[in-house]
This record gives sequence, structure tokens and C-alpha cells, in this order.
Amino acid sequence: MEILVVGGTKYFGIPMVQKLIEQGHRITLATRQTAQDCFGEQVERIKIEKTNPESLKNAFSGRRYDVVIDKLGYCSNDMKYMMETVCFNKYIYMSSTAVYQPKVVDTREELFDGLHKELVWCNRTDFSYDEIKRQAECALWQEYRDRNWIAVRYPFVTSKDDYTKRLLFYIEHAMKGMPMNIDNVDSQMSLIHAKEAGEFLAYLVDIDFQGAINGCSDNTVSIREILDYVETKTGKKSIINSSGDAAPYNGEPSHSINTDKAKRLGYQFSNLNDWLWDLVDYYIGITTINV
Repeated sequence: MEILVVGGTKYFGIPMVQKLIEQGHRITLATRQTAQDCFGEQVERIKIEKTNPESLKNAFSGRRYDVVIDKLGYCSNDMKYMMETVCFNKYIYMSSTAVYQPKVVDTREELFDGLHKELVWCNRTDFSYDEIKRQAECALWQEYRDRNWIAVRYPFVTSKDDYTKRLLFYIEHAMKGMPMNIDNVDSQMSLIHAKEAGEFLAYLVDIDFQGAINGCSDNTVSIREILDYVETKTGKKSIINSSGDAAPYNGEPSHSINTDKAKRLGYQFSNLNDWLWDLVDYYIGITTINV
């Protein structure tokens, strides 16, 4: 198939594109081309400015794609620009579990109703991250219901090459004796590994499905469990107080993400415990070098 990937040159976009190449698809990467990618001659490349509809129109004029995977869409105007300038048979949008208000135990896709929430045409800076992601989905649900689209909702994505360094924050602070301001140390939270996040997007290319779908590793974990593990492995006890550095996962309530829809489509996510503690060990190792 002819697949257009908007973004896809870093983090979980890399295993996604690698999987698409393995599956034999012809890939076109659309980016601002401000950074090199690792795919060599295996992909075609187009330069675009995602927030400029004229740039998109010029880049994609006369082209048609079987599937578009949009990893850079954020707001409702982003949806409008893509829907009205690119010809495609299926559109896969990288959404987020941030659309849920709030996340709860066993969070199911139906918890966010993009069909009846008021749609506001907005740009990326008009609202908070969670609200612009909701508005992006509202545009799909209300204005483009007749188009073949999937909105994939992930929680926090992490791995060894996580450029956000959110999980690493806790390990580094614990091992270096740096105080942390953590407001949800006992909240059970969901995560997904970057490799799996990319490969699930690639899996959906060949799947007959339309609408919103969650993706997430099975099981949950709390920050306290992670810090206790670090203390057991290293003897370093965390310092938690309100005057410390604000922790990156602050504000997350106890929740779990239901992935029954994905399982019914034949995809089985990994168990969080199968990879998380190896990742924490890795972070302990690289932090030990720098302590």
C-alpha cells in the first residue's frame, strides 16, 4: 500500500515506520525536514509545514494514499487541513488518553464523547494540550464522520530513548538525593512501551476498523512502587516534599486503560511488568555512571 506518514522520524515513529517497511508498504515521510531520519532510501520524503494549508495543498496535489498516519496532528484546524488537502482511503490519527476527563479505572473509549462536545476550530496554542486533543477528535467525530478514520489513544509512552525523560526524572532524583514534589505517589497509572506504540499503529493499517481505540500495556504501576524498587536495588531513599522539583507525572489520577477493542481486533499488548523493571534497571545503570 501507499502510506503517508506525517512525522515518524523519531521516538515511536521509528519502530512504526520500520514495521511498515517490513510489511512491504511504500512509505512517504512528510516532515519539516529539520532533522535526519534513519531510513535511507527505503522511504520517499516530502517537505511540509503542517500548520499551513497551502503548504499541504502544494505538497500533496495529484497524490493519493491508501493510508495516512498522522503523528503530528494536535488541534481541530490540523484535522481540517489534512482532511481537506490530502486524498486518502484511511486516516490514522495519533490521539491521546488525555482526552478523558478524567481517566478512571477501566477507562473505555466511550468515556470521551467527541460527537456531542462543542467543536471549536482552534490552533495548537489556543488551549491546553488535553483540550486541543479533544477538539481534534471533535472535528473528526462531527465534521468528518463520513471519512474512514481511526483515533488511537495512548497514555504516557516510554522507553530507553524517551526524549521527554519523564520516567528518568524519578530515578535520577531518587539516586542523587534531590527532593521531588510528587502529588500522586500512590496513583496507579498506565504506560505503553515506545516500540509497541509504534507497532500497534502499523498493525492498524490493515485492520477494518473506524473510530477511537485505546492502546496500552496491561497492568498499572504507581510512582511509589517504582521508587521502592529503586531503593531496594540501590539503597537510595527518595526525598519527597512540596519544595522539591515538580514531578512530570503530577496530576495523573489512579486509572487503567481498557484495551478490549484492540484485543477483539487481534492485537495483544504486553504486560507492563514484562518490560518496565528492565527499563528502570537501565535508568539506574546510566544514572549510576553520572552520580
